[in-house]
Amino acid sequence: MDYNASFQISASGMAIEKLRLDVTAANLANMHTTASSIGQLYKPMRVISQEVPLTFEKQFGDLYAVATGGAQVVGVEPQTSAPRMVYEPGHPQADSKGFVAYPGINHTSEMVNLMSALRAYEANVVAMNAAKTMASRALEIGGQ
Repeated sequence: MDYNASFQISASGMAIEKLRLDVTAANLANMHTTASSIGQLYKPMRVISQEVPLTFEKQFGDLYAVATGGAQVVGVEPQTSAPRMVYEPGHPQADSKGFVAYPGINHTSEMVNLMSALRAYEANVVAMNAAKTMASRALEIGGQ
């Protein structure tokens, strides 16, 4: 049995989850930033991923070939969310009514996203360790 497919699937999952963690951390870090000097307000980002499509040749082309799947990043796209308006009349970025525009980032949903990405990363590590253990045991059996 070829364990490379298991390792590749887990590795692709870990790469996506790490990117999700990085993007979520960037969203949380920019939660309290105001518009820059050129007037651009930070837009929260999301990672878009999908499973790796398997072609007919990959699935059925070679009788002994292992069809490796996994996931891939399609892109990191900005979300369209309304800015969060906070009344701070003394702030240098305040408008004429005293409101400051902050990015429309929901702290609770970002923390849920952070925890789910962390758990998914851990699940991929467990799957990779299980495949590694099975490969090691198979080598032990074959060596005796």
